[in-house]
Formats: sequence, structure tokens, C-alpha cells
Amino acid sequence: MFDVEKIRADFPALKQLINEQPLVYLDSAATTQKPQAVIAATEQFYARNNANVHRGRHTLSEQATLAYEQARATVAAFFNITANELVWTKGATEAINLVTNGLSEQLDNQSTIVISALEHHANIVPWQQLAKRTGATLLTLPLQQNGRFNVEQCVNFIEQHKPTVLAITHASNALGNITPLETILHAAKQQHTITLVDGAQAALHLQPNLQQLGCDFYVFSAHKMLGPTGLGGLYGRYERLNSLAVYQTGGEMIETVTLTETTFRQAPAKFESGTPNIAAVIAFSAAIKYLVSLDKTNVYTHEQAIFNYAVEKLQLIDGITIYSDINNNIGTLCFNYKDEHPFDIATLLDGYGVAVRSGHHCAQPLMQHLGINGSVRASFAFYNNHKDVDLFIAALQECIALLD
Repeated sequence: MFDVEKIRADFPALKQLINEQPLVYLDSAATTQKPQAVIAATEQFYARNNANVHRGRHTLSEQATLAYEQARATVAAFFNITANELVWTKGATEAINLVTNGLSEQLDNQSTIVISALEHHANIVPWQQLAKRTGATLLTLPLQQNGRFNVEQCVNFIEQHKPTVLAITHASNALGNITPLETILHAAKQQHTITLVDGAQAALHLQPNLQQLGCDFYVFSAHKMLGPTGLGGLYGRYERLNSLAVYQTGGEMIETVTLTETTFRQAPAKFESGTPNIAAVIAFSAAIKYLVSLDKTNVYTHEQAIFNYAVEKLQLIDGITIYSDINNNIGTLCFNYKDEHPFDIATLLDGYGVAVRSGHHCAQPLMQHLGINGSVRASFAFYNNHKDVDLFIAALQECIALLD
């Protein structure tokens, strides 16, 4: 059985009061809270094992290097990939920029890049810039008015345009909608399309097997997976990784250097210049070990139960409009109340200790597609419980009473 109260005890931040109210944290889509194991791993590294990795021959350096590379292996195993297919980055955003930069020499004015209106800005803007640099055509997958993909339309679109690159989210950061990736990626593969999946929102909840998923690139952020901020990763099919041009240059990623010429190492070192975020990598390994220690099915079942309970309660409030696909979701509710500004709702909720997000959620094209200026977003994780939902709904009703 999934003991959510035992789980919550592992997260120190959940025990605090906000505005003299128990914290109800419903902003996990922005960043997840961290279990004590992750906090302890960070402290342990700086207190006892602090040293730079690779090449050092003293004890601390060798210990740090071993922990650092073991962490890469731990995270790679989580995604069912090999360690040399995992590049450490500052986050999903840098990972996407690494790929778009690396593809610059492979695209030209005959190339086509396909994105969607469902994407986070981080999976739109880098592709726009790549199109400008190369002259490639930038197209968008068809998206229904309700913010959901029609798979048949997407497949037909891919077959018609035969894109060079397809960049698509695994789950919407604004709506929580899960993309029907398998069919879309299969259609792209038939056209020999290079595929990148933004997994920043999905990785924690869906725990994808990337070998089965079959994309060429997959990006994620540690801080959305119980880990530290300032760290993320890029999975790349090995031959695809090595085909990319170098992103940043400096030390560590080089093979040989003269005053006039440099040769570079193979991936992943090719893309990891400079001193890495060693403490964050090691702490992220602790986060993954914590996550793996929980039964995957029980975690997902609990998250869906909490999400469905929140949907049920929210739908009972007159004047609420829900934009999320409530039947195919990682646990994120995007909604508005009548014509009230989402900032006002979020600000009032904070007075009751309820943390939600408001605004366009770095998804302005999606907000325009839905015909709204922004929304309130309540995003759930496995450490939320039914009491969180009850407190959230009660606070929302009181906020609405103040606004009406």
C-alpha cells in the first residue's frame, strides 16, 4: 500500500506554515519539493567529499569522480539508456539549446522543423532561432481547439510535410495533458525525422523507458524530479549525439589542444565543458534512488486518485472552467474562475497557505490558442494527499466569496 503520510514526512518543506496556515503545495509542475535524502546528499558532498572530478589523483577527487559517474549510471538506468548517452546540462532548457545549436550545420533552407502550440517556450524559441540561422521552414502540428492532439491529423501532417526535425512535449507544462507520443514518433520515424521530446513535466510522473519510446533526444530537469535546481540532462541516441556540433568549449571536453587546433572527445564528455555541478549530480542520484524505492504503479495510482478527487471537487464550483484534459493527465489542473484575473486568485490563495501558479506558464502560444490571457495552475505530485485537496477547495471557495 502507498503510505502518503509516511512519504510526506520525508519532505521537510511540507511541514511548514505559510501565513499561519499549513502549506498546501500545488506547484510541483514549477519545481518539486526535495526529500531529506537529497538535502543530506548535498550537505554530505560539501562537508566531506568536496573536490573536483576527473584527472585528480588524491582521495577526495577520486571519491567525487566515482560518485559523479555512479550517479550518471543510476540516472541512465532509470531511463533505460546507457551512461554514455546521458549528457549533464543546467536543465531541460539548456539541453534543447544544445541540440538546436548542434543541428545548425545539418539543416538548410530545404529543411523543415515541426513544433506544436502545446510547447513550453523553451521548446519553441530555440527552434525559431535555429530556423532563422539555417533558413529552415518552421511548422506547427495541428492542435484541436481544446488543446488536445488528434493523432490521425498529426500522422497525416507528418506524412505530408516529412519534417527534418520534430520537437514535441511528452506532457504539457500548462495543462498536464499527456501527448500520444508512440504513434506520433512512429510516424516521424517512418519519415527519417530527427525527434526530440521535452520530458521536463512527464519524467517524474510517467518514468519513461526511453528505449521503448524510441525518440532520438529526450530532455529533463532534475528539479522537477525531486532533485536540485540548476541541473538537467539530455538523452541522445549515441550516433545522434556524436553527430552534433560542440555546444560550449573549454576544458574537460577536449582530447588535444594546440595553439592553432583542438580535437574533441566523444559524447558525453564532448558536451560537458568546465567544472560540472557535481553536488547537484550526486544529489540527483539520491533523488532517483528515492523515487525508485517507491513502487511505480502505486505512485502513479495515488497521483491519479488525488488528481481525480481534485477534479471532482473543482467541477462542483459554479463559474470554474477547466482547460486540462482530465482523462489523460499527469496531475495538473489548469482553470479559471469566471473573468477573474488568475493573479488575483493565486494571491488570495497564498493567504490561506495554498501555493499555485498563475499566468501564461511560459506557454503564450497555447494561451492564445485557448483564447485566454492566462490561468490558474494547480499541479500535484505523489506527496500530496486528500487533505491538500480539501484545504485547496475550501480556500478557493473563500477566495471566490471575497471576489464576488
